[in-house]
Amino acid sequence: MNPVSGYEVEAEDVVWLRLDVAVAAAARREAARLARRVGMPPDRVAEIELAVTEAATNLEKHARDGALALRVVTLRGRAALELLSVDSGPGMADVGSALTDGVSGSGTLGVGMGAIARFAGVFDVHSLPGRGTALLARFWSGGGTDPFAGTGEPEVAGLTRPISGEEVCGDTWAARTEHGPDGARAVTVMMCDGLGHGPLAALAGERARAAFRAGPHGSPRDVVRALHAELRGSRGAAITVARADFSRGTVEHCGVGNISAFVVGGDRRSTLLSLPGIVGHQLPALRPFRTPLDRDAVLVLHSDGLSDRWAPTDFPGLFARRPAVVAAQLLGQAGVRRDDAGVVVVRAARG
Repeated sequence: MNPVSGYEVEAEDVVWLRLDVAVAAAARREAARLARRVGMPPDRVAEIELAVTEAATNLEKHARDGALALRVVTLRGRAALELLSVDSGPGMADVGSALTDGVSGSGTLGVGMGAIARFAGVFDVHSLPGRGTALLARFWSGGGTDPFAGTGEPEVAGLTRPISGEEVCGDTWAARTEHGPDGARAVTVMMCDGLGHGPLAALAGERARAAFRAGPHGSPRDVVRALHAELRGSRGAAITVARADFSRGTVEHCGVGNISAFVVGGDRRSTLLSLPGIVGHQLPALRPFRTPLDRDAVLVLHSDGLSDRWAPTDFPGLFARRPAVVAAQLLGQAGVRRDDAGVVVVRAARG
């Protein structure tokens, strides 16, 4: 397919705030700072502060363990402040009741998740009773809803988290969509795990992301070759590149190193194979693979900071949610504490 138009999206800087006695105040302060940074007016900043404080307070009062992730995302020239809340339980048996305005746990602000949803341009939540909840709220500058609503664009979102004790993460991701002259739409996505941890691993990830952004719009094998050339002299990385074509029902992929990649459809997942080696150091003879991709399926790529032993049946209802919620819930439930972690999720446009 010769690319005609599309969009690019990649990993953003994430402010992670772990659950402690001061998380609500810290979250309110960070959210206001990020919202002002992208030029949001005072009334919008106030709404965001209220919503983020409610989410943080709910964690304080109810969660066994959890964290908030705050970041700025930019899509189609518009900026948004994005909140992701992830916890390890107790979860909610009735999400619908929790979304009713005025319903709130004891000691919270009393506005509940319903108000968070009302203030947000994009809102989604998934909960596993007894295990935990992942919540997404995206607040667009100038208000309004998702700029992709009704466009037919595939949806892509990811999330990274550094190993405890580090401020930077060696895991990263990037994606771009392509429109063919026949109207077909595909997504080429990269998941990268810079070797080791800390600044040198993060530098390898940054170089891979920049090379992906500037590199060829070719096959996944061509992209991996180009990334190998750009990463020479760095620590190197494990990388998988996949091209999901929902119009034609296929995903072509090429991977080197320990990146887990799956096509999830219903209660089943298909594993995308990867070859041993290190991109930037020891590149094997690259082989492309092709796997069927139903329109309702979801493509998931993640680093070994997440256990690969999860199954779709462990997460009832999750893979129908927005990609950011899928990424957050997988990271929260399958994430390994003592490692960098990164995950990216691709799905076809909603009908």
